[in-house]
Amino acid sequence: MTKKVSFGAKPSAQPANPDQWVKDRAVQEKEPTKRLTIDIPESLHRAIKSQCAARGAKIADEVRELLLQKYGNQ
Repeated sequence: MTKKVSFGAKPSAQPANPDQWVKDRAVQEKEPTKRLTIDIPESLHRAIKSQCAARGAKIADEVRELLLQKYGNQ
């Protein structure tokens, strides 16, 4: 038995050139950004995710705001 899978066209929301999209996004920022990866308990992640989803917010924006409140623009 052979399984056939067909793929449609690329979604139009996806940038044609991801590298250019990242560069363009960096230009929009006031300063260069750095990625931060942290490990948190699954229960905490679930709570953050559900509350953000209920408000239509992104987790990254929420965490960024909390970090700014704690550390500000020193």
